[in-house]
Amino acid sequence: MSIFDRLFYYVLCKLEPWLTPRRLKIINGDSLPTKMPLRSIILARDGDEDWCIGFRCPCGCCRTIELLVIDEASPRWDYSLDNNKLLTLHPSVWLK
Repeated sequence: MSIFDRLFYYVLCKLEPWLTPRRLKIINGDSLPTKMPLRSIILARDGDEDWCIGFRCPCGCCRTIELLVIDEASPRWDYSLDNNKLLTLHPSVWLK
């Protein structure tokens, strides 16, 4: 990652509390796109079955966080949406 990218994500991370909440976007397929959007949360759905949720790590490292939501997966996450398409994940996500 270039120094410009690091600086950009550092500033973005500092501005995160004042930006609009991240919104859910649904794509067709069972995997995430190779290039993740900057602030959107992606739900990969194949037919009527949800496979995974992905987003860029909010710390600014640019890693893609992929969480499986398919019933057969272990570990797996559950999600819920409110009326404004704001996402809540269960259990919470903590990187080590």
